[in-house]
Amino acid sequence: MTDYIWKKDSTGEVDERVMRFLAGQDVVLDRELLPFDIRASKAHARGLARIDVLTAAQADAMAESLDRLQAAFVSGEFVLDERFEDGHSAIESWLIGELGEIGGRIHAGRSRNDQVAVALRLYMKDRLRQLAAVCASIARICLERAERESGLALPGHTHLQQAMPSSLGLWWAGHAEAFIDNLALARDIGAWLDASPLGTASGFGVNLPLDRDGVAEELGFPRLVINPQYAQNARGKVELRALDALSAATADLRRLSWDLSLFASQEFGFVKVSAAFCTGSSIMPNKHNPDAVELLRALHGTVVGARAELEAVLGLPSGYQRDLQDTKPPLIRAFARGIDGLSLVPGLLEGLEWDAERMRATIAPELHATDRANELVGQGQPFRAAYRQAAAELDDLAGRKPESSLEARVSPGGCANLLLDRLHERLDMLDQPDPWVQTSAPSGHG
Repeated sequence: MTDYIWKKDSTGEVDERVMRFLAGQDVVLDRELLPFDIRASKAHARGLARIDVLTAAQADAMAESLDRLQAAFVSGEFVLDERFEDGHSAIESWLIGELGEIGGRIHAGRSRNDQVAVALRLYMKDRLRQLAAVCASIARICLERAERESGLALPGHTHLQQAMPSSLGLWWAGHAEAFIDNLALARDIGAWLDASPLGTASGFGVNLPLDRDGVAEELGFPRLVINPQYAQNARGKVELRALDALSAATADLRRLSWDLSLFASQEFGFVKVSAAFCTGSSIMPNKHNPDAVELLRALHGTVVGARAELEAVLGLPSGYQRDLQDTKPPLIRAFARGIDGLSLVPGLLEGLEWDAERMRATIAPELHATDRANELVGQGQPFRAAYRQAAAELDDLAGRKPESSLEARVSPGGCANLLLDRLHERLDMLDQPDPWVQTSAPSGHG
């Protein structure tokens, strides 16, 4: 790359080693952002026409050329590679190549600073939409299985020690509610960052009467990032919040995966993971390892690492600093890995096979002690006295059945009163289209 868009006569000799360091992974990462950058460029061109910087015909020609670029990118005919400094320069180069001098007018009224900021917000809105959708799918499968398997007894644990009789229904419903919350968080953060920075240029505004509101509306943003300085200061801040939504989902996935790892072990023997999510050993012919479950458990580490990397970049003064370029790699890496992993979870959960008899047989008589204490409370005893009496009667609990314990657990949310209808209602309310999900772009080759 020698024809840098910022180069001028006074720049002097360019050291290509320095340029390679400055570019970093930008060209590769911008393959993820290019569809959004193209979309924003089309809206920007039409905005320039509305203030007579371009004619309507010129803006239409740019839009048609950008559509051709998008199609060529998706088909693989156009490759964003080391010929270009970044995706922004690739767009400008394409337009000049197709339209000549007209194409060179696309950069009026904007900087690469607001160009990348708007592409990143569009990207994050799209990935948060994907995150919300997969969280909804996971929650629905958990609720469906909670309904079907609500009466199957499962030993409940605290401190990894057996505690009380529980049920698969309660276990499934607990994970369902977690992912309903994660769906809500993804939507809330998507709405929070749903503002357009385009038209703030390098952080100081421009001496053109840009139609920022009209461009924002075309891109599906309900409001502007108004202050140009804040458009730059918000870089990294919004990425961190997007990663918060992803982190919440992968943290709950880690706990779910831990449960399945334990339950699938020979020592527990509660569940069989589908062969599609398992591998064998290179040396032990007898092994059947739930490797996918284990790597899903590790997925949260990728997101935590990305978040720490972002935090480390952001000790900066106001305004644009080149350090902000390094906010892109952790964000894009985490969402690529995170969405790929989470999208496997619905299939994993659908294929689980539970051993109801093994689970029931594992529930020892003493697990009914808390039920006995609450029965005594119902007969009028103070709880602490009932607690001591139940502890003294452990040998008398052998005849109790887990099913009776589950049927008696009528507190709201308990095994006999899971309130699945409320969880369904909340999921249905949240799993609806929102204005901020209307910004997805055709996928490229990232």
